[in-house]
Amino acid sequence: MDGSRTSLEPPPGANADWTIDQGWETYSPAEHKVWTTLCERQTALLGGRACAPFLRGLEALDLHGEGIPDFRRINAELMAMTGWQVVAVPGLVPDAVFFEHLANRRFPAGRFIRTPDQLDYLQEPDVFHDVFGHVPMLTDPVFADYMAAYGQGGLRALSKGHLAHLARLYWHTVEFGLMRTPEGLRIYGAGIVSSRAETVFCLDDPSPHRLDFNLIRVMRTPYRIDDFQPTYFVIPSFEDLLAASLQDFAPIYDALEGLADIPIGATISADGVIQLGNQTYHQPPSGAQ
Repeated sequence: MDGSRTSLEPPPGANADWTIDQGWETYSPAEHKVWTTLCERQTALLGGRACAPFLRGLEALDLHGEGIPDFRRINAELMAMTGWQVVAVPGLVPDAVFFEHLANRRFPAGRFIRTPDQLDYLQEPDVFHDVFGHVPMLTDPVFADYMAAYGQGGLRALSKGHLAHLARLYWHTVEFGLMRTPEGLRIYGAGIVSSRAETVFCLDDPSPHRLDFNLIRVMRTPYRIDDFQPTYFVIPSFEDLLAASLQDFAPIYDALEGLADIPIGATISADGVIQLGNQTYHQPPSGAQ
C-alpha cells in the first residue's frame, strides 16, 4: 500500500467508494495474451516456492486459465469460501478508502494490465499483480481474517498518526512475506509471487537478510519500492500473523515513539537470522530470471 492517492474525491466515472465496473468484455485479445504470458511463466516458477495455501487458491479460483479473469466469476467462488470479493478501482486509492474496503472484505484491484514491454517491471500495481498476486491468499480462511483485521487496524492507525508503521507491516507481510514450512521457506507475499525475478531472488540469492518476524522490528524497518528487498521477514504460520494483528496496537505505537528506524538492509543483535543453507526447495527452470 505505497504511493496511494491523497485526494479523497473519486475520479470521474467512479462510485463514491472509488469502485468501477471491471468492464471485462472490453479487454482486447492482446491484453488477455499478456495475462496468459505472465501467468504461464509464474506458475512454472512457483511450484516448490510458493506456500501451499497460495497454490491451492490459484487452483480453486482457476486464475491460471486463459486470459484476464472476470471478477464476477471469481467473486462467486471467493464469497463462498471466505466471504471476500474483488472490486475494480481506477488505480491507487486513498488510504481511508483502501482500509474501509479491506475491513469489509473487499479487495481493491486495478482493472488495467501492463503492456508487453512491461512484463518484468511495473511501478503501479495492475490486474495481474492485484489478482494473481493477492487473491489466491484470500481463499485461506486465516489469511483472509488477517487481511480484514489489517483493514480495521488501518482505520484506527489513521486516527493515531501511525500510518507509516502500519504500511510497513503490510509491505513486509502481504506484499513481501515469507513463511516457514517443514519443507523450507515458502513465499506468500503478492509482490514476490507476481514477480518472475524476485520469486527466484528471495529464496536463492545470498544477499538479502531473512529474519524471524517480530511486529515491532517490522514496524521499525523501512522498505524499498525500486529494487529487490534487502530484508524479508519470515512468519511461522498464518495463525501467528493473525494473532499479532489482533492485539491492541496502542502499546506498540507508544513503544515505537522512542525507537529509531532500523536502516534498510541492516541487522541488529536481537534479530533471528535464517540461513539459506537451512532451506530446501526446488530449483527454478534453467534460464529463469
